[in-house]
Amino acid sequence: MAPVLPLVLPLQPRIRLAQGLWLLSWLLALAGGLILLCSGHLLVQLRHLGTFLAPSCQFPTLPQAALAAGVVALGTGLVGAGASRASLNAALYPPWRGVLGPLLVAGTAGGGGLLVLALGLALALPGSLDEALEEGLGTALAHYRDTEVPGHCQDKRLVDELQLRYHCCGRHGYKDWFGVQWVSSRYLDPSDQDVVDRIQSNVEGLYLTDGVPFSCCNPHSPRPCLQNRLSDSYAHPLFDPRQPNQNLWVQGCHEVLLEHLQDLAGTLGSMLAVTFLLQALVLLGLRYLQTALEGLGGVIDGEGETQGYLFPSGLKEMLKTAWLQGWVARRPAPEEAPPGEAPPKEDLSEA
Repeated sequence: MAPVLPLVLPLQPRIRLAQGLWLLSWLLALAGGLILLCSGHLLVQLRHLGTFLAPSCQFPTLPQAALAAGVVALGTGLVGAGASRASLNAALYPPWRGVLGPLLVAGTAGGGGLLVLALGLALALPGSLDEALEEGLGTALAHYRDTEVPGHCQDKRLVDELQLRYHCCGRHGYKDWFGVQWVSSRYLDPSDQDVVDRIQSNVEGLYLTDGVPFSCCNPHSPRPCLQNRLSDSYAHPLFDPRQPNQNLWVQGCHEVLLEHLQDLAGTLGSMLAVTFLLQALVLLGLRYLQTALEGLGGVIDGEGETQGYLFPSGLKEMLKTAWLQGWVARRPAPEEAPPGEAPPKEDLSEA
């Protein structure tokens, strides 16, 4: 059976193939290192922003899969660079002859599988961020006041840091704070009639105000921050609610975080696609170089032309051979008669 995708490789094309593989392998190692940096950066971001994602969100699996794919790509690139460089010297190549086979199998099955998995996650998971942020931010705002409740003691600090760092306010805007009690009950005066009226007027017994936390204030505003009675036009005659950017952050944290995380996922997905292409080229080139050098006994400048190929025979023939070998291995061997013992003879009836 003829080899699959044979390629005739004279001396000069063999040398150029080895030199090109050396360059591609270093590019693959560089791409793997960049994936490690990007996935590590995304993991750090999610460590700080994980509070604002729903517990069921699977987005954190993206940087984890990308991290594993980057490690394999980096290793494949380094080994490929060493093997292609050693193939140019007949004295250095023999130790690599036993390494290339496992490298090709591991790089194709393991590295290729991890890259495809991470690339698929980069394409699929960012779409789930919308609902995850909607639920996570809503929960964080609702527990903003619970500074003494176990499990939510840090929610106020995290929300304030989020709004100050990303220049956002509320979930979709500053008016989201009007619908949650963000002032702790320990700071409310039970003898104040206004406090009593506000609590009794709410069906859930919450103290709701038309104010926002200090972290919503824009420090670049030319006037002091207005945090309370934002719906009362008589309280702040010069405040225009239609232009809150003069005093408060305009964007909601949902929009800002969604764009931020999707940009990081898009960048990581682009790098994974480039790395997948580089790894495919490196593995194909190494396979052709390996089979070509095997025909010359491992000497790249051997006399005559040689032929590189992907598989020594067709896929159908390979599967048939593997099946026959497996069937022979599973079939029990025939029992041998003990020496000196003649096989039993059958009695023939007389005619």
